[in-house]
Amino acid sequence: MTFTNVLTRTAPRCAAMRRRPLTAALLVALALPGLAFAQTAKEKELEARVVELERMVQQLVSQQQQVQTQVTEVKAAQASAPVAAAPAKPGIQSTPISTAGNPGTRFSYGGFIKLDASVTQTNDGDIADGSVGRLFYVPKTIPVGGAATREGGSDTDMGANFSRFWFAADTDLESGDKLKGYLEFDLYGGGSTAFTGNEVATNTYALTLRQAYVTWNKWMAGQAWSNFQDTAALPDTVDFLGPTEGTVFVRQAQLRYTSGPWSFSIENPETVYTPFRGNMAQVAGDDGAVPDVTARYTAKGDWGHFSVGALARQLKYQSGRVNDSNTGYGLSLSGKWNLGAKDDLRYMLTTGSGIGRYVGLALNNDAVLDASGDLENIDLVSGFVGWRHAFSPKLRGNLFYSRAEYDNKTALTGLGITKSAQSAHINLIYTPIPKLDLGAEYIWGQREIENGDRGEINRLQTHVKYSF
Repeated sequence: MTFTNVLTRTAPRCAAMRRRPLTAALLVALALPGLAFAQTAKEKELEARVVELERMVQQLVSQQQQVQTQVTEVKAAQASAPVAAAPAKPGIQSTPISTAGNPGTRFSYGGFIKLDASVTQTNDGDIADGSVGRLFYVPKTIPVGGAATREGGSDTDMGANFSRFWFAADTDLESGDKLKGYLEFDLYGGGSTAFTGNEVATNTYALTLRQAYVTWNKWMAGQAWSNFQDTAALPDTVDFLGPTEGTVFVRQAQLRYTSGPWSFSIENPETVYTPFRGNMAQVAGDDGAVPDVTARYTAKGDWGHFSVGALARQLKYQSGRVNDSNTGYGLSLSGKWNLGAKDDLRYMLTTGSGIGRYVGLALNNDAVLDASGDLENIDLVSGFVGWRHAFSPKLRGNLFYSRAEYDNKTALTGLGITKSAQSAHINLIYTPIPKLDLGAEYIWGQREIENGDRGEINRLQTHVKYSF
């Protein structure tokens, strides 16, 4: 075989062999762009989805921030806005109580209900049933007789006639002026009739005016406690008054001016005198033309208070062509001294001439008439001291002593007039709930007249008192 024949036979095989790899390569070459295209589309789709997801996440974050901002704004608004009041219960009335008052007038009401019960024992005669001395401690009603036929007695009394109530109307005007009207009453006025006023059936008592006044800024006009009296110094008592003989105690009509610690007043004049050799006789003569004049200074602090009061007055007597006048005067020191959180001392010392009706519920008189109808002043010294202790927030106790001494001209008055009186008191007051007091007080009292006779009283005074 020639070389030419060999080439002729093997050439087609080689060509076939060359065509097969070329075809595979061609197929691979043709497939690669398709695969690349498919892969690029898939990636683009994934990228688009990622972008969409990112956009949705960003939108959710933005919405959450908006919601948080709104919540913060609402909370801030709620914190700054006033708290809405709870729905009120239906009112008693839909119109103002004080319809005739100035615009903006505030009306208030208060008082207390008080049941008093006492057992009284005297050694020189009985205190008359239904009299003032049976209701509370009044030293001038202590029986002093000395007669062999007079005997002491024991009596039990109960009553609610010292219950009290008051009304007030306060107004602050646009001009800056302040107005206040005040009315205060109790039931210590006796019976309305002879039958209903006694203890047989209904125990009915009449209304009694205690105070009635109006204040305008620094001025006060009406009936109130005398400016010569320091009510803030009075002890905490179960008895209506307590240290009666040592206390300045007067309510009357007056015109008063108060500026800071100072107060001044002109008050209703009334001369109480003993007739010539009248002993305990007491005559009230309304013949004075000059009002009683008072001045008071009061210092206050965490330590308590201290007050000094002064009184000057005209005493006047007139009967037909016989008339005379004299000058009365007095000075009173009083106050309360705090001894820590649980204790305090209360005191009053009063001295003067011709001021008998101001002290001890007129225990003695201002003056006495001589045989010619001239007035002679009766001098006095009186006072009390008391200690108050709080055993607990609900239980407190008081111990106090009181005394009054009079300088009588016995040649004019006689020997049956009061020379002195004194008393000692001890009490416990329990407050189981706010505004409700249950109290018991033991009282020993003595009155002495100028002839040396003495009468004594022993009393257990109790009360139930609800303040409102």
